Amino acid sequence: MTEVKPLADILTAMKSPESADIALVSKAYEFAQKAHEGQKRYSGEPYFSHIAEVGYSIADIGMDAQTIAAGLLHDTVEDAHIAEETIEQEFGKDVRILVHGVTKLGALKYRGMERHTESLRKLFAATAEDIRVLIVKLMDRLHNAKTLEYVPEHKRERIALETLEIYAPIADRLGMSVIKTELEDAAFPYAFPEEYEKTVDLLKERKNENENRLEKLEKDAKREMAAAGILSFRTEARIKGVFSLYKKLERKDWDITKIYDILALRIIVPTVADCYSALGVVHKHWRPVPGKIKDYIAFPKPNGYQSIHTTVYTGDGGAMEIQIRTEAQHREAQFGIASHLTYKEVQGYVEGTRGGGLEWIRQFIPLMRRTPVATPEPQERTAPQWVKELAHAHADNNQSEEYLASLKSDFFTHRVFVFTPKADVIDLPLGATPIDFAYAIHSEVANKMSGAKVNGKMVSLDSALKNGDIVEIITKPAGKPTRKWYDMAKTTLARKMIRQALAHPNKY
Repeated sequence: MTEVKPLADILTAMKSPESADIALVSKAYEFAQKAHEGQKRYSGEPYFSHIAEVGYSIADIGMDAQTIAAGLLHDTVEDAHIAEETIEQEFGKDVRILVHGVTKLGALKYRGMERHTESLRKLFAATAEDIRVLIVKLMDRLHNAKTLEYVPEHKRERIALETLEIYAPIADRLGMSVIKTELEDAAFPYAFPEEYEKTVDLLKERKNENENRLEKLEKDAKREMAAAGILSFRTEARIKGVFSLYKKLERKDWDITKIYDILALRIIVPTVADCYSALGVVHKHWRPVPGKIKDYIAFPKPNGYQSIHTTVYTGDGGAMEIQIRTEAQHREAQFGIASHLTYKEVQGYVEGTRGGGLEWIRQFIPLMRRTPVATPEPQERTAPQWVKELAHAHADNNQSEEYLASLKSDFFTHRVFVFTPKADVIDLPLGATPIDFAYAIHSEVANKMSGAKVNGKMVSLDSALKNGDIVEIITKPAGKPTRKWYDMAKTTLARKMIRQALAHPNKY
């Protein structure tokens, strides 16, 4: 039985706390500990052990004191019957709003598809008001996923599947790769036990070979970087998550020899210019595998991820991936939106930098300007557009399965990143077509579409788009959607707009 995470650990994990922050978190810790006194988890541990772990996780990723306090208090209303008015009196309106947002999510238990989808809609509605609600919920789910072994068997698989299908992809879309991987690997053994065992067995077979290859690659990389005069850098190993490996094995017909990034070497440098210098050193010493170079610094992923990936032949009959990034890019790659939500960092970005792949964060905090700003109020910490779309989605009971299916297909599937002719990045689900691309741009463009060019060549409208494609939509005044378009479209948005156009042909 693990010990309850002490308050001192949470305070130590906080990033540059002021005295008022320490006082708020300390008070929330003691208040929650008393409120949950006598309550137990399935494991037999004090219920407060879960609360303390959630609070620590929120502090560890760099969130502000109000969010940490909300994490510590998130179950007091529902499970300890503390009035929300009491939370506001003791901890302020900011914390009360966050606790209320998370509490609403737990108000509907999983009883059939209708209750499940309504619970998810409540999640996105609360998140649309304040993105920090989702951070608390993710950390709550993460600790619950890590303790699934103690959950009754009839609940275990459902929670594990929900974690893999909803919560891990949410973390991914928020750029929180560390949390995504931890959620996936905690849930994987309980959602797909046979596939988990098969993946782990394959991994064990290549463990020593991969570790020896990485050790030599790292040693040689350090020597070559120093010889090239690049002295300010550090290296670290990146281990691919077991669930992520499983998904890739499925795409590679379970041939693990075709997967080069089970282990990867990261080279972390101070500046973007150093990234390209380091890439030159790497390619001078090791021959790159053709088609395996991805520059996410020049073209960041829509969730803000930036890094250069290159896979190189290691000279011993194998190949391995090397990732090159700056310290700032590294932190964002790990914690995504959470790495920007403290006031000090937001203000520093607003006043002191431009671009650098962080422009995407403006959609989360609309008040970000290049002038000093006051501390953002919680309602100003709004969510990205895709969260708002989910929050405002409505469906009757007969459409609950359709709603859940659209979540998985439109928002939480593997993504492709394609470009407009002006180099704007459009984020679409795997298998998306030019029709989906057109409606993602604007319905007025899509409804007049007569054709599409991909990488300068005309293609059929049912062509599956690939990462890096440059897509141009050809329009004509007489153009209009057809029933065939509906069958070709993959996204719920495109199908919805086509359905409307077909129902009201004179309007479009």
